[in-house]
Parts: sequence; C-alpha cells; structure tokens
Amino acid sequence: MAVVGSGDYQYERVDEWPNMPKYWEFGAASDGAVNSKDEVYIFSRGLHPLTIWDTDGNFISSWGEGTFSANPHGIYIAPNENVWLVDRDYHIATEYTPGGEVIRTLGEKLAPSPSFQGLPFNMPSGLAIAPDGCLFVSDGYGGHRVHKFSPEGELIKSWGKEGTGPGEFALLHNVWVDKNSRVYIADRENNRMQIFDDEGNFIEEWTDMTAPGDLWIHDDIIYVIEQGGGNGVSIWTMDGELLTRWRGNEGAGLGTLIGGHGICVDSQGSIYVTEIGQGERVSKFVRV
Repeated sequence: MAVVGSGDYQYERVDEWPNMPKYWEFGAASDGAVNSKDEVYIFSRGLHPLTIWDTDGNFISSWGEGTFSANPHGIYIAPNENVWLVDRDYHIATEYTPGGEVIRTLGEKLAPSPSFQGLPFNMPSGLAIAPDGCLFVSDGYGGHRVHKFSPEGELIKSWGKEGTGPGEFALLHNVWVDKNSRVYIADRENNRMQIFDDEGNFIEEWTDMTAPGDLWIHDDIIYVIEQGGGNGVSIWTMDGELLTRWRGNEGAGLGTLIGGHGICVDSQGSIYVTEIGQGERVSKFVRV
C-alpha cells in the first residue's frame, strides 16, 4: 500500500475498514467522531444512520434507524460522551446518550428559520463545544450564521451573513472550537477556514485549502478534509503552518480518497475520512 503524507505525518490506507455486517452498507457516510474509549461513531445516510465500531473495524452497535432526514450531516461527541447529531434537512441539533436516547433538541424539526431573520436554524451543518461548555452551531446552508448557545441551550449570540469578506460565509460546512476557545468555520465554497474568538470577533483566515469540509483537532494538530481539488487531507499546526497534504487524484494518494466529507482522529493518530458521492465508504489511514 502506498504511503501518503510526509515528514512525521505519513499514513497508509487500510484496505477494508470496517468489517461491515453482511447485507449492510453505509450509504453516504457524512461524518464521524471518536469518543474517549476510541469507539468510532459514523453518521451516515443509509438504513443504519448511526453505527459504532472499534478501531479495528469490529461492529459494536447501531441506533437511530428511521429517525433522521435524507441528509443527516454533522456529529460531535461531548466530553461527557453524549452524542450531538445535526440534521440538515430537519433543521435541528439533538443531544443523545451514547446509546441513542434523546436528551434535548435545539431548533424545531421541519421548521427552518427565514434566512433574513438570522435565527436558528436554516439547514445547519455542525456543532462543537467550547472548553466552557458553550455550544457553537454552524448554520450552514441556509442561515449563513454561527450561533452560540449556553451550556443549557439558551441562545447567546449569532454572527455572520452571506458573502466573501471577513465574518461572511458562502457555506458554513462545519465547526470546531479549540482549547483556547477559538472557533473554526470550514467556509467551504469560499475555499478558506475562518477563525474567530468565542464572541464572534474575526481573528484570521487560512486560504491555502480547497473547499474545506470538516476539521478535527487532536493533540494541538488540525486535520482538515478538503472536498475540492480532487479531494485531500491537509494537516496543520495551530498557527496555520501546513505540515502535509495528500490528494486522492494524484501521486501516492491516487484512489485513497473519492468523496471525502467528514474527518476524525483516534488516540493513536489514525485518521478516518467519511466519504459520500462515488465513495460511500469510510477510509481509515494508519500512521506509519
């Protein structure tokens, strides 16, 4: 198997991951997340929307059948192991126990907020939690806003509008918050990552990427799935230094990525890319 990446960040793609039960398939694999036990949660658009695996690809459990719209989108696992799922077409973000029991829901199912109002939600894409417990939601496809909620779920503030300038968005495709409470927005169609403080003040943008779709931070390293340019994974320092990148349409990376959409990383540094489109699979990359 070809080695992708460079320097201290080199990887091999696992030929078959996971060990899918007979007659099962992911459908379009939208996003993934890893909990503290290294259990890998995959959120997908098939018959079994939430599946749980160990890092070797062995099946643990599934739940959520018949619960979501045709376009479930983002997943985030909280420090207490609860699972947040963002359903784009239902216009909601819902908190579940690790086993799938509903705890609470932000937004109103099937009731999109008019874009001009700037209120939650109109086709949201992702959710992330800050160190202080506040929730940040990328109201991505229709809202063009970032919404900040208290840990109790009360809306604190919102910012953003459609556009190309600082603090403006073409499509907020996902969100992350780092240990310093900086809010990262994958502004996909603007080909950039925008970074804000937790009050919504613009800090900087990283533009050396093509259609960033999702990011994951592990040990102060930022992993990004780039949906453009033939699909790619890029790895960055917290200061915005590019450590390595490979693409699925060239060089050693040829064929390793087809339709990357989401990304997550386990405690060993292995990368999981959820794929849609032609792929409809999950690709695991083991660090070598």
